[in-house]
Amino acid sequence: MTETTTHPAGGPGEETAPNVRPILHYTAKNTWLNDPNGLVWHQGVYHLFYQNNPFDNVWGNMSWGHATSTDLLHWTEHPVAIACDEEEDVFSGSIVVDDGNTSGFGTVENPALVALYTSAFKEGSAHQGTQAQSLAFSTDAGMTWSKYAGNPVLGRGSAHFRDPKVFRHEGPAGSCWVMVAVEAQSQQVVLYRSANLKDWEYLSTFGPANATGGEWECPDLFPLPVDGDPDNVKWVMVVNINPGALAGGSGGQYFVGDFDGVQFTADFDSLVPADADGTTDLRNCLWLDWGRDYYAAVSFSNAPENRRIMIGWMNNWDYANSLPTSPWRSAMSLAREVELATVEGLVRLIQRPALPLDCGEPTRTIKNMEVHNSLVRLPDAVPGSAQLIDAEILPGTARTVAFRLLGASSGSAATVLSFDAITSRLTLDRRNSGNTAFHDKFPSAESAPVELDDGVLRLRVIVDQCSVEVFAQDGRVVLSDLVFPLSGSLGTDVCVEGGTAIVRKLAVTALS
Repeated sequence: MTETTTHPAGGPGEETAPNVRPILHYTAKNTWLNDPNGLVWHQGVYHLFYQNNPFDNVWGNMSWGHATSTDLLHWTEHPVAIACDEEEDVFSGSIVVDDGNTSGFGTVENPALVALYTSAFKEGSAHQGTQAQSLAFSTDAGMTWSKYAGNPVLGRGSAHFRDPKVFRHEGPAGSCWVMVAVEAQSQQVVLYRSANLKDWEYLSTFGPANATGGEWECPDLFPLPVDGDPDNVKWVMVVNINPGALAGGSGGQYFVGDFDGVQFTADFDSLVPADADGTTDLRNCLWLDWGRDYYAAVSFSNAPENRRIMIGWMNNWDYANSLPTSPWRSAMSLAREVELATVEGLVRLIQRPALPLDCGEPTRTIKNMEVHNSLVRLPDAVPGSAQLIDAEILPGTARTVAFRLLGASSGSAATVLSFDAITSRLTLDRRNSGNTAFHDKFPSAESAPVELDDGVLRLRVIVDQCSVEVFAQDGRVVLSDLVFPLSGSLGTDVCVEGGTAIVRKLAVTALS
């Protein structure tokens, strides 16, 4: 939940009606945001930095905004952390805790936070027309930042070299910092190493591979145990792409493989061979999210208990600047905890929303209800709250099981989440969700293949004012879409068609 949810009118515009500002998802008070940057946990606090236009609610004047949280739900907005200037826009990057004071910016007793960001150099600067990697540092736990006088610290003479994600690596050759960044228009991830965060040595290149129809951006690389086994560790390479994602426009793909300290090598079953005409079947790529609105996803550095937690930008460049909200525009996704698990013999990423174990008392529960070609009314969404739906359903002989979310009282408009038992596909349909006319690419229906577990469909659905995030089969499949319902659209129900289904468990909870 954001502590900047309600604000007096101001900034670039006034609040839209109805007020669709989310409850659980972070939004800036009255400005634009996009990619999450510099995600780091330090001294008990989660820091979310992000691409921010401090002066407007459309893209431009790129700087790093800043918010903090202790639980990944309640966020406090702070002043701009790293600002653009006459020389550069401050594009995406990451933050590390320099515990060994390798950079010399802090001390061993009081280590500095070091941000590595992309300098997008402006006309008239010494490096105009290029993008290169630069440093900023903080010695007061991330609240104020200074740019390094020796910037940039790594350039390639390229106009599209950006988005450094840096982590500490312990290997046979010792400890070092490793950077993954992109040559965006070449669809390549480039890897470098450093002892001090200032001097960088080239290691290797990964890609192009799988989805290559747009620019590669915002890479990440991290290890995870498979099925919780510390003796079986694989590496995950995340690469976001725009355009060219499966659902259209922006999206995030991933690869599973190995990293030896120099080279990332993707497992054979992570790679999709090109067809005879050179195209790739995007349906076979590994996607972080099958919806339209999860992009630029990266993970926290230094997260406690070795947790791997990711946040993405809940938007799509197809229509990002046109969203019908004001004075704020754009939100972050819910934080997601990610793991690796064996799924049908293959190692795949599992994602679960970082919600409390106890989300409160449900407003309605259902157990072992047989539903035959009929509709079951569920509690309406509560104004000022998000809605959590947990369900276990046996589709049985039914053709479809469908949830209508944020439905208008007339029944004419709703967001529909449906499972087709014949095709085994889960579809999130926002074509008749309310306000869809603000951009011709917004009305859409996204679907993903879902394999049932012993005939059971498991869903965790979070509906938050202007978004729906669906985690199916315990997080094996995720769909995330923005929606802009009509005023007063709060209706919720589940409908069974074409036979009989059994609602084994269902709980609806208001999260405020």
